[in-house]
Amino acid sequence: MAPYYLFVHEGHTVGYLIPSVVSAIKNLDECSVHWSIDDKAKTVGLRGEPSIQARSLAIEKTVLSWRENDVFKILRGWRNELYAVYAPAGKLAFNIERSACCLFGVVSYGVHMTAYVHSDSGLKLWVPRRAYNKQTFGGYLDNTVAGGLASGERALETLIREAEEEASLPAELVRSDARSVGAITYFYVRDSRAGGETGLLQPECQYLYDLELNKDMVPKPCDDEVEEFYLMEVEKVEAALRDGDFKPNCALVLLVSLAFP
Repeated sequence: MAPYYLFVHEGHTVGYLIPSVVSAIKNLDECSVHWSIDDKAKTVGLRGEPSIQARSLAIEKTVLSWRENDVFKILRGWRNELYAVYAPAGKLAFNIERSACCLFGVVSYGVHMTAYVHSDSGLKLWVPRRAYNKQTFGGYLDNTVAGGLASGERALETLIREAEEEASLPAELVRSDARSVGAITYFYVRDSRAGGETGLLQPECQYLYDLELNKDMVPKPCDDEVEEFYLMEVEKVEAALRDGDFKPNCALVLLVSLAFP
């Protein structure tokens, strides 16, 4: 981790920053007001902000300044959605704009659901193709439903919302029949397919769900996030995984699902 700075809160590491992000913090007019940087120890922290609200506001001022001055391309995809960043023991440290999470290398949380059908010819999975014009991994295959947890939102509520928005699946069906099957955590380095700057560290935790559908319940795109859905045999899913057709974290979800059905 030598090239990276640790984002430290109350003595604990909550994120990882690449040097270009640290330089951007140093260039802020209010850097010394909100930020403490130790180049020898390679640590970054908020300077004495006493509350969740104060810490969140300091982060907000920083990323808004970067956005207004077009410092980072990743912020052109501004989501106007807050993600929670936690200290140990699940204590909320601060909230941060979703598109800025990877600049600070903080853990983000999401839900991924695999919908499947038992047919006469065997198990089949509902697989969507991401819209080609999406900023991140446009045109790649995805999990049936996936989305990020906004601050203060519970995983099941996120799943229900995303299932309606992305796949036109009824809320009552998802609430009653979706089955929690665990969680996965991973750490990846963003490349050009993810959009924006490359080399940013992005740790994530995804809560996983399965949902069995009958043959009459067909997922359909409801927003501009999805091109279309395919009902794919497991063998075709495995081939697409080998060929690199899936968004990387979605591939990981499917590998877990197929290995531990």
